[in-house]
Order: sequence, then C-alpha cells, then structure tokens
Amino acid sequence: MLASLHVKNLALIDEEEIIFSKGLNILSGETGAGKSIILGALHLSLGDKASKDFLRDSDSEAFVEAVYLINDEKTKEALRALDVEPYDDEVIMSRKITESRSVGKINGEQVPASKLKEVGDILLDIYGQKEHQSLLNTHKHMEFLDEFAKDEIGDLKEKVSDSYKKYKELLKELDEAKQSDISKEREIILLDHEINEIEAANLKPGEDEELEDEYRRLSNFSKTMESFGRAHEAMAGDGGASDAISAAISDLRHIEGIDERASEFLSMLNDADSIISDFNRELSSYMSDASFDAGRFNEVEIRLNEINRLKDKYGQTIELILEELAKRQAKKEKFESFDLYLSELKSKVAEATKELQELSDKLSDIRRKAAKVLSKKMQEAMSDLNFLNTEFDVELKRLDHFTENGVDEGQFVICTNPGEPLRPLKDIASGGEMSRIMLAIKTVLASGGGIDTLIFDEIDAGISGRTAQAVSEKLSTVANGHQVICITHLPQIAAMADTHFLIEKNVENGHTISGIKKLHADETIPELARMLGGAQITDAVMENAREMRQLALDYKSK
Repeated sequence: MLASLHVKNLALIDEEEIIFSKGLNILSGETGAGKSIILGALHLSLGDKASKDFLRDSDSEAFVEAVYLINDEKTKEALRALDVEPYDDEVIMSRKITESRSVGKINGEQVPASKLKEVGDILLDIYGQKEHQSLLNTHKHMEFLDEFAKDEIGDLKEKVSDSYKKYKELLKELDEAKQSDISKEREIILLDHEINEIEAANLKPGEDEELEDEYRRLSNFSKTMESFGRAHEAMAGDGGASDAISAAISDLRHIEGIDERASEFLSMLNDADSIISDFNRELSSYMSDASFDAGRFNEVEIRLNEINRLKDKYGQTIELILEELAKRQAKKEKFESFDLYLSELKSKVAEATKELQELSDKLSDIRRKAAKVLSKKMQEAMSDLNFLNTEFDVELKRLDHFTENGVDEGQFVICTNPGEPLRPLKDIASGGEMSRIMLAIKTVLASGGGIDTLIFDEIDAGISGRTAQAVSEKLSTVANGHQVICITHLPQIAAMADTHFLIEKNVENGHTISGIKKLHADETIPELARMLGGAQITDAVMENAREMRQLALDYKSK
C-alpha cells in the first residue's frame, strides 16, 4: 500500500506530507484547491515527464517521494524481477526536478524514468478522468480480458509471441529461399569468387597487428638508427658518460683510505660503470647487426594493403573477415544442396505453424472460459453500480490468421434496454456510463488480487443521486480488500471515507498555497456540508451531512 507522499515546491504546494491509511482514502476540496497536484505528484514519482513549469520556486528544486509498504511475497518477487529489493518491507520512490533536469531514485539508487514506471505498474493502478475513453478502443478490451485471466494464462502469451516471431522469420526465410532458387546459379558464382578471394589471402588472426608493428619499425629505420647513434655517442664517446664515470672512480680511489664513505660511493660507481658498459656493448651490437631490408619493407607493405582491402570489403578485423568466409561457405553449401534445404525449411515452417496453432488454441480456450466468468462478474458489478436490467458480454471472434497475440479478436458488448440486441460498448454508452463501467472493470480485476493500491481521480464525473450512492458503496466494498485513494466532489462518496483529507487553497505573504489536512471525525461533517450546500451552510444542510455520514457508517458496519 501507499504509506505516504511527500511533496515539496510543486505548483501550489510549498511542502506537505500525506500519511495514507488502509481502506478508502478520500481527498476533497474546492475546485482549483490543488487536488490534481497530488495526483500529478504521484505521476511524477512514477516516471511521468517532468517539466520546469511544475516548480513553485524556480530557484529551488521540486521533490516528490512516495513510500510503499510491501507485505505480500508475490509483489516482492515481482519487484525482485526488476532488481528492486524492498528494505524493511518498504520501497521508496522519489523524483527531484530542477529547471534543467530531473533525477529519479528507488530506495536511494538512481534509476531512469522507465524503471520508475515499471515498478509503479506493480505497486498501484491510477484511474484518471480520461481513462474511460480507452474503452472506445476494442484492443483495450482484450487487454482487460487477459488481465482478468492472467493466473490461468501465466507465460502463455509470451510463448505465443515468441512462437509467432519464429513463425514469421521462417516464413520470410522461405519466401527469400523461393526467390533465391531462381538466381542460385548466379549466387554460387559470386560466392565462389568471394570464398576464393578470402582463402587465397591465407589470413591468420593477429597477423595484421604484427605486420603493422613491423611496418612502423621499417618505415622509421633511419630515424631510430640516428637516435640509437646519438645515445651510444653520449654514453661511450669521448667525454661521454663512460669517461666521466672512469674519472670519478679514479678520484675516489685516491681517497679510499682517508674517508670510509669513499668506498661506498666507489662501489656504487663500479655498479653504474658495469651497467653502462653492458648498455654500450649491447647497443653497439644491435646497431652493427641492424640493416634496412628494402625487400622485406616492400613485402610488408603489399601484404598490409591486401589485408586492408579485404577489411574494407568484408570486415574491419581479420576475425570478422574469417567469420564472413564461414558464412559464405555455409551459404554456398546450402545452395549446392538447395532442394534439400528448401525441403527442410518447409518442414520447419510446418512445425512452427503447428506449434503456434496449438499455443494459440490453448490461449483461445482460456480466454473463452474467462470471458464467460468476466461477463458474469461484470454484470454483477454493474448491477451494484445502478445499471438496472443491463446485459454485458465479451464477444470473441476467431481470426483467419495468426497474430503476436494469438488468433482472437474481441470486444465488450452491452444492452441497457431489455429486448434490444447486444451492441458494441463504444456505440451506446455515455460518458457517465463509461466511467462506471470502467469502475466495474477495475473492481472486478482488483477482486482477483494483484495491485494493492487503486487510485480514482473523480470517478464521480457525470453521476449523481442514487448512482452516486451506488458508486460510493462499490468503492467502499473494494476498499475492504485494497487500499483505495479517491479524489471526489460528491458528498455521497466522501461520506464513505475511512480517512478523509481536505485540500485547501490559502494566501500567505501574498502567495497562493495549497495545504492538505487530515480531517478528524468532528471535522468531516462540515466538509460534507460544504460539498452538499456550497457556500450557504444551513442547519438543515449540516443535519443532512450528519445523516449521510451515519448512513455510510451503517453501511460499512454490515
């Protein structure tokens, strides 16, 4: 569940922290008081696009931190699959926003916005005012059905997707093979030429690096010999280092019997003299043996040019060239036994088709069984939401071709007037009805477990009276098994609150600030009265608010 939300320097909010509770959490307040900012802050913590326009004070950073309590092992396993480990059963998701950048973190570790979203999808489900429009997209209906049947489906959809990709790749290969069959003789001639060209070069891994080193030495032979000569002259020539050390040794021998330190220095010079003598001897020998081999230089240059030509054509390293050789040899072998290859490829396509068919049929069977259960549960949930005499069904059709999602196409169909045929949901439902249908879907999906926290932003749009009461009762029922956070304008829904927060807008020091206050029991009635009566709060309105709250408490105590 969402334990707390800390918001700082965001839009109208200076700094606030909301401590949420289990059950139904209600957020109410006047229009424009800042209720949407709370939802916006949650969206930011979940990786939504951050804008510098969110900053209340552009000189300071905005900060959002959401703390989740994770108690069930299934959720922990899903988080660990994303490399997120709850600490003390907590996951902390935060976002810092400045004018130039934003930084997201999970449990103190910096992560990209996409990772925040992945984790958020496991922890909570946010239903916004516009989400019911997704019901107009029939592809979304299949997603809802698969979500409902996720326990039965398991990893079957992934298997279908993988099988479909393999099937499509084999079909593509078969199509290309049929085209190649027409021009295979020409292909074999070209492959022969390329294979012979690479094989004739007799390439050896690492050969190019050795040749490049040798070429560098040969092309700089004169320069290196000049430097060696100067070094030899400096050490062994007249007045060089050897003469200087010999003179120093002679001087120290004259005083060896006078100063005991002279022996130590003399020993050090003798070592140096020995090292320099070895150096002079080896350098002189190396220079005497060294000579520029113009023929070898020409051979190296020609060989490197040949290797580089092959690199330009087949790959930037000898290893890559040899890999290309192996590919061409395999391709040639395939062409030379093309009839066998084509026969084997057709067999592979047949096997892939059979595997995909079996997996798709299995997925289709699960969907059809789940569709019946979902239809029944949706009809019950919609009845609870004041849809009287309404029929609901999931209409599934079998496609005549495979897709990455199986062989099914489906949509929700509904009948709101007895005696009329079921028709596509998108054709007959109004905006207010769509909102309630989405609530029914969310509650049915939630009844199967999964996400612990459900957030509804003004689920009350377009409803009133008995329907509003039905929605409030449904939200309360869902809140028995899930944490529900609801932003609302309707007193019928607010009256059901287990925890009620009031969002108010005030002017402090010439600046407008939104504040959040948790209402105590004696403070909920005046807020319900405000929602009922607006600016004019009469004794009758207050009494109505008390009665509404008591009726809600009576309902929840059943």
